[in-house]
Amino acid sequence: MNGTAPRKKIRLGVLASGGGSNLQSIIDACNAGSLDAEIALVLSNNPEAGALARARDNAIPLECIDHRDFAQRSDFDRAVVDCLEDRGVELVVLAGFMRLISGAFLEKFPHRIMNIHPALLPAFPGLHVQRKALESGARFSGCTVHFVDEGMDTGPIIIQAVVPVLEQDTEDTLSARILEQEHRIYPRAIQLFAEGRIKVDGRRVQIEPPLPPCCGSLSNPVLG
Repeated sequence: MNGTAPRKKIRLGVLASGGGSNLQSIIDACNAGSLDAEIALVLSNNPEAGALARARDNAIPLECIDHRDFAQRSDFDRAVVDCLEDRGVELVVLAGFMRLISGAFLEKFPHRIMNIHPALLPAFPGLHVQRKALESGARFSGCTVHFVDEGMDTGPIIIQAVVPVLEQDTEDTLSARILEQEHRIYPRAIQLFAEGRIKVDGRRVQIEPPLPPCCGSLSNPVLG
């Protein structure tokens, strides 16, 4: 036979609590063939999450595990981990999942849980980050894909995209421009993992071979 064999697709478990726009960007990348992955499961803690509807519309397996049904966070985490393992998930992707990840969860997926945050970490962790950026007078903001650890947005940084903060920006306008970049870099970070190019050395992520220092337009360079 001619040609090369197709790359093995990694199995993703996407956790989301809300509308799931980042989930949609991952679905689109999978469908376009630019991401060597398949979504084995979309899981939400919120029965009303739009992400579940997106999964249903795309014939992706879905599960809802409501955290309010559990007296202990550890019991909820155990149920989520069991569900992910049953589906053979290799990489856990947080896409607006509004629950903290426990140490027991991390032990099951070491350096295999990714998150995207709408700021240039380590600046502005937590919530209301665009408000913080505007109040601080920051000239640039952006978004960060990172591995999850036990801290709040403190895990090793994989890739970032930079967005200028404009004089007329509001929280909503800045958030919208950052979200466009989230949709661009999250599938890219997952693809780097799928290609086996990500190595974690302490708190530093090494990408082999390395990405260029920046690429894309000057208004939204991507930093690896």
